Amino acid sequence: MPNPKRKHTRARRDKRRAQNWKLEVKNLSVCKSCGAMILPHRVCPECGAYGGKIVLPKKEKNKEQQDAKAK
Repeated sequence: MPNPKRKHTRARRDKRRAQNWKLEVKNLSVCKSCGAMILPHRVCPECGAYGGKIVLPKKEKNKEQQDAKAK
């Protein structure tokens, strides 16, 4: 088997190894109902829609809770 003629530097070695640790950018898609950016194949957290249909109805906050937070 062939052997290396010279030792590779630490920087050269680490640059090669660092390529596997890069972070991947998440692919985002647009919600068909509200237009928010969401992860694909998941229910929209903004409107609760999946596949153009409302799957999770959005919860309404009570007026008492809203008044308590305003004070």
